[in-house]
This record gives sequence, C-alpha cells and structure tokens, in this order.
Amino acid sequence: MDRVDLMPPSDDVGRRADAYAAAPLLNCLLREVAQPLPGSGEPRVYRLPGGRLLRVRGGRRPAGPEVHTDGAWQPLGHADLVKLVADELRGHTGLSNDELPVEMTDSRDAVAALLTARAGATPPDDLYLRSEQSLITGHPYHPAPKARGGGPVAGWLPYAPEAHARFPLVLLGVREDTVVEEGDTSALDALGTAPPGYRLLPAHPWQLDLVGRDLAPAFADGRLVRLGTTAFEARPTAAIRTLYVPRGDYVPRADLFVKFSLDVRITNDIRRLWRHDLLRLRRTDTAATRAFAAIDPPAAWLSDRGYRTAGFAFEELAVLVRDGLRGHLLPGATPLLAAGLAEGFDGNPLATAPDPATWWEAYLRQVVPPVLAAFADHGVVLEAHLQNTLVAVDASGVPVQALFRDAEGVKLLPDVSRAAGWERLVYCLVVNHLAEIAAALAEHHPGLDPWPAARRELARHDLPEIAALLNSPTLPGKTNLLLRWTGADGADARYLPLPNPLAGAVVVRRPGE
Repeated sequence: MDRVDLMPPSDDVGRRADAYAAAPLLNCLLREVAQPLPGSGEPRVYRLPGGRLLRVRGGRRPAGPEVHTDGAWQPLGHADLVKLVADELRGHTGLSNDELPVEMTDSRDAVAALLTARAGATPPDDLYLRSEQSLITGHPYHPAPKARGGGPVAGWLPYAPEAHARFPLVLLGVREDTVVEEGDTSALDALGTAPPGYRLLPAHPWQLDLVGRDLAPAFADGRLVRLGTTAFEARPTAAIRTLYVPRGDYVPRADLFVKFSLDVRITNDIRRLWRHDLLRLRRTDTAATRAFAAIDPPAAWLSDRGYRTAGFAFEELAVLVRDGLRGHLLPGATPLLAAGLAEGFDGNPLATAPDPATWWEAYLRQVVPPVLAAFADHGVVLEAHLQNTLVAVDASGVPVQALFRDAEGVKLLPDVSRAAGWERLVYCLVVNHLAEIAAALAEHHPGLDPWPAARRELARHDLPEIAALLNSPTLPGKTNLLLRWTGADGADARYLPLPNPLAGAVVVRRPGE
C-alpha cells in the first residue's frame, strides 16, 4: 500500500475521530432507547431510560452530545459517551456487557488510525475504488462500526480499505487430495502456478497472520506449501475481506472479486466464511442468477460463482470467487458503492448533481424495481443494503444501472416466510439504503424532499405488500446496539418501529404520469 504515517494522532485527529465514532453510537442510542422530549428545538433533548437528559445537534450524523448534570449541560467526549451508554443499557436491560464498551473504544481508536493513515496515502484514481474505500464512518447505526477485533494497529492497517490499502495475495498450494470446492473456481488458477499434485489457493495475508499457528502441522506434512505472492496487488473493498482484482498486465483474464474468511469481529459477526453458508451458496446464488436473467436489464447480479478451500481448514482457508464488474456494466458507465454515495468522497455525483430531483428519480428507477421483482416473481430476498448495492452512473453522473452482490445474505422463500422476507427487504432497501441516500441528498441539496418520488416509485409496483408499506405509520429498524449488548446472534435481526417518511409524503404527479 502507499506510505502510511504512523505518528501519534494529533489533537485535531483525536477530535475528528471522536466525532466520527460518536455519530453512529448516538444514532443507535437515540433510535433504540432514548425518548425525544416534545417541543424541544435544536439541539434536540432526549430522555434516557435512567431519567437523564441528553442533548445533541440533529441531522443524520448527530454531534455535540451533552448530558444535563447539576443544573447545567456538560459536553461528552467519546469516552464519556461510551460510559453513559453502558450505564444506561445496564439499567435498561438488567444485563452487563464488558465486551461492547471495549469495542466502542476500539472503533474510535481505529478511526483515529485511519485518519492518520489517510493523510499519508494516495486515494485511487479509479472512482469506483475510491467509493469502496471511503467509509470512515461506516455503518451509521452500529455502536462500533470500525472495531477491528482489538488487535494492534500494525496488524490490520496494511489491509484497511479506508487507508487506501493495496497488497498482493499470498499464494498457497493445497495438496489435491485435500481440496474441497464447489461451483466455478477456474479464475483462481490464473492467479499463479501450483506445483504438480497441488491446487492453487490464494489467501488473505491478515487471515494467515490470525490462523497461521493452527496451520503449522499442514505446512509441516506437505498438505500446504507456500508459493510466494501474486505479481499484482488486490484492492480491499468496503467489506474488508472482499478484494477486487482488476484486469491488468499480470492477469489479463482477471476482473473478479475474491472473498476470504477473516477471524475478526466486524460489526455484528465474526467474518468467517462459515461452512453452513458455503454449503448453501450454490442454491442461493443460482436462484439470484436466474431471477436476474428474467429481470429487465440493465440490472445485474454479481454471481458468487463458487468456492475453494482445504478440507482440513474448511472455513479458515476458504476463498469465494465472485463475478467482476466489466462483464455486467453498461458501456461507459462507472460503478459506485451506494454506501460511498451516502458517506461522501471526492467526485461523488450525489453531492454535485445539478438537478437533484431528476438524479434521485433515476436512482430509484434503477435500484427499486429489481429488488421488488426478485421478491415478487422469484421468491428471492436480496440483502440490498448500502454495502451490497453498486449504482453505475453515466458520464454526467446520472444513475443508469444497479448491480447487486452477496449470495451469503440472500434469503429464499419459503425458507423464510413471506412476511419475514418482506420485513427484511423493507429494512435493507428502505431503512438502511434509500433513507440514507435520501438524507444525504437532502443534506447536500437543501429544500429537496426526496420522499414523494420514493413513494411514487414504490407505488408503480403491483405487490400486495406495497399499499401497507406506503400507509404504515412505521418502518422496521434494526436494533444493533441492543443486539450486541444482549449478546444475540448477529444474524438474529430484531426490529423496532421507526416513523415512516413514505406515509407522510405528498405525491404530486408530473405531467404525463
């Protein structure tokens, strides 16, 4: 990767890290346990479960938290905010949790390291990669979105997308009689050369650092051999463990994504490629691929073609092969990560759209119909949240195509009930995705009300659930703070009702509609 300055963070970096880390933690606290006081202006005042009053400046990234103590408002630094949240949750749930406050602090410290590193690193020229590597805030409704497992900075920073990292893959040879694979993994064989009797298996260097001791017997008895590193550098995407290998001089047949296990908790889960997920991968990916083959173009699905691993380290060394971009993109279109559009990066067309209303209508027209068609016509519930959606724009920055990814997050009917599938779809698409893009758009273009257009787009689709969605007073909001505090499984989504901006949107039809 480019040179990284590891000098201690300045006071300015520390203040910025506090602000970045406080915003998603406050979002969680305000969404999940705080009660807004009626009539409070700006900054807004909330009552916490224990009775204390909290005051914050509003917006999609809350800031300036203050607690009312001894008759006066006292500002809260990030460390004080973590203590306040922990105290409130202990009283609110009756449970203690020693791990989550540490993760919150780790997340803040990781942000400080990333800010320092970015000051000495060069962003990629490629706009797509810049969007993937822009997420300093990360998940805006998670208490510790940037935690990196508590390990030393030097262990993870060289592989951090937010630090504009790029690095070669480690190449291993796996003895042929121990290889386990399913689907089309042929693209892996173009990344290097394995000796006779072995198959090529690329590995993420951070994962090898984490699990290397457990693999020592396999290296000793010849089941594994080290073959050096790739002649090219891969780029980590926002998902951290998913790397992009673009087509280049060294690998002319490339243009693919490779996804690895990573034995680190990131947001709600340890990011392994779990055996049970890999074993169902072909079924979910096949269903999604078939659905998109029937959906009107230009919507596209980036197929998780297959996986390869070693039988003696099935999850630890698994690598998943995903379609690249170029075979799916419209000519001349530039893909951008939806989460990057919300977070912001140099060249972000959301911020500079000359006609934001038209831009937003184009965005909705590309993103919404494929998700609804996959559900209604094929029983495929896409996890169409901000990090699983790419939106391609034309030369003027207008959205012209949506691409979706991650078969691991796909649910199929009737494996889940239609009601549960619809709730998940609404959370991922509307609450996690459209609401964030709408808020960012309104922030950059004051005066724009994005919700009438969203309501109009959704109303075009003939699903029995649409009428209820448009008229319900609430939407399902995931409770990431309470999930982590109570130690629930990361996949065990629990929702609470949030105000539904679609229900209050006044739709004015344009001429000809």
